[in-house]
Amino acid sequence: MPRVVHFEIGVDNPDRAVKFYQDVFGWEIKNWGGPMNYWLVTTGRAPEPGIDGAIMDRWPSREGTINTIEVDDLEASIKKVTQAGGKVIQEKQTIPGIGYFCYCKDTEGNSFGLMQSDPKAR
Repeated sequence: MPRVVHFEIGVDNPDRAVKFYQDVFGWEIKNWGGPMNYWLVTTGRAPEPGIDGAIMDRWPSREGTINTIEVDDLEASIKKVTQAGGKVIQEKQTIPGIGYFCYCKDTEGNSFGLMQSDPKAR
């Protein structure tokens, strides 16, 4: 069964948000160093329950906190989303060494991510 495996918090000021979440919750947060302003968030250590995520620049097409759901087959899941009345708002992209990803919206206008893990992705 697909599960939520990652969250993204869209912000206007990443430095201010990083400081807030570190001060309030003690989260470990570090800049990913990739092509976009993306800060990886570690919220705890295994085997504690919970998920990790990221802080990123706010995008108008993706409001609020976005949960990413890991799926076995991204293409099949995209098809299910659109058949059920949802839509893809950012097409499939490759994250090298991680897998394949896209953003969608459900029938209520909520944004979410879909992720297919594949360490061989290039």
